[in-house]
Amino acid sequence: MDNLIYILFICTVAPLVLMLMLLKKRAKLTVGYMLIGIFVSLFVSELNTLLLSLFDGDMLYVTTTITPVTEEIFKAIPVLVFALLFTDDREKLMTIAFAAGIGFAMFENMVILVQNIESVTLGWAVIRGFSTALMHGVCTAAVGYGMSFIKKRRKLFYCGTFALLVMASIYHGIFNMLVQSDYKYFGFVLPAATYVPILMQMYGRNKAKVQKSK
Repeated sequence: MDNLIYILFICTVAPLVLMLMLLKKRAKLTVGYMLIGIFVSLFVSELNTLLLSLFDGDMLYVTTTITPVTEEIFKAIPVLVFALLFTDDREKLMTIAFAAGIGFAMFENMVILVQNIESVTLGWAVIRGFSTALMHGVCTAAVGYGMSFIKKRRKLFYCGTFALLVMASIYHGIFNMLVQSDYKYFGFVLPAATYVPILMQMYGRNKAKVQKSK
């Protein structure tokens, strides 16, 4: 199974790397962070497997208290580095952060698919695609959004970064807890309930910019 995961990784990453060379700056940055998210997903999948064995295979405990922390920290690191070294532009940070989260979720979904190929259904695919994957994107995008403020206020860097990671980890943990409980349908709609207002806000802001430029 480990070899199959690495084969899947190569088959996913190789075409994206080749495409990356043909893209222009903005698109290249977005696809590049999707690739980073895929790399992080591969690393964290190995880490989470180790952690699961350390906690005697207690899937509920690990997925609600341990993996949300490890996943959100490692997803956020590339975004924090980009914010510190390059820009505090809110739109750009949210875009690359969301791309990293979606890249992470894409590969995570593929790993789970090959590990449970005999039991997955179309319903599973819809939930993983529109709920779990969106949750990963929203959590990382929230960190990117917050970093646009922290970068401008250096005194808030340490406590602000910690707060962003805690927020993302708690949100992630609540989602994992809900989808494994009797209230799983609330968990399924939670990412969409968060994503839609963000989307509406960004659409309104872009519309205002267009009208202002006229």
